[in-house]
Amino acid sequence: MPSSAALLSTLAARFAAHPHRHPGLVWEDVLARLHRDTAALQAVAAMEASGGEPDVIGRDEATGEFLFVDCSPQSPTGRRSCCFDRAALDARKVNKPAHSAEELADAMGVTLLDEAMYRHLQTLGAFDTTTSSWIETPARIRALGGALFGDRRFDTVFVYHNGAESYYAARGFRALRRV
Repeated sequence: MPSSAALLSTLAARFAAHPHRHPGLVWEDVLARLHRDTAALQAVAAMEASGGEPDVIGRDEATGEFLFVDCSPQSPTGRRSCCFDRAALDARKVNKPAHSAEELADAMGVTLLDEAMYRHLQTLGAFDTTTSSWIETPARIRALGGALFGDRRFDTVFVYHNGAESYYAARGFRALRRV
């Protein structure tokens, strides 16, 4: 993982390069939060180390938290080829992937994007044009063996379903970390 100084420099440069992602927000305010929350800084570092290119895409008005989300053009390379969760991983009898999206997210200290957040991200640029990303799945869908993922094709954002145990080289997950 990059050093804290190198990471903060990368994040500051990314923040400055993409002001449309966070109108009205000030880097110094974000930086102050990161300095006070070492767990959040470690989570954002894990997002960066796995190819997520995290950036602030807004602020939760109710809590005041800044929202760091993976803004890499495609699903982060270090988080692909995974099934949805532990139950899906355990259900596979052959050709098991190395990990599940939910477990890896938990280990990183982040969460998967929900559908609303995934769609919001897509208003800020064209993401997942050749890949796809698992997203948070409602319990009623997961109980039936399914899981949701999203992508962008034909200049349109799609949310689909798949068996939770499936995995593909081009499917990973995008993360959210509240700071």
